[in-house]
Amino acid sequence: MRTSRKHHNLLVWQEGMNIVDLTYEITSKFLGSEKFGSISQIQRCAVLIPSNIAEGAARESDKEFICFIIIARGSLSELETQLLITERLGFIDNADIPLQLVDKIFALLGGLINSIKNRNS
Repeated sequence: MRTSRKHHNLLVWQEGMNIVDLTYEITSKFLGSEKFGSISQIQRCAVLIPSNIAEGAARESDKEFICFIIIARGSLSELETQLLITERLGFIDNADIPLQLVDKIFALLGGLINSIKNRNS
């Protein structure tokens, strides 16, 4: 039986896991030469989002947690950029890019930062 961790209950972590699933689905469609550079970079960005949320939640202080949320937000921005680049290069079409989920996660990360700051005020 798996132990439930604090971050498992966070909607932003759950949505981060969803974007990992979508990212792996999108990159599985890449062909030939675009596989070598793009796939690992895109997947790495996606995996770092929920990973950093989880690591931050396990830290001792809210200040550390916020730092990891900010890192997750940076990875999310990098993922968005990588997906837009692959769309511009014609590897995927715009319909494949989960921009609504990117926007939702970005907002959730900002909300979590504000919530943590407010509880410490």
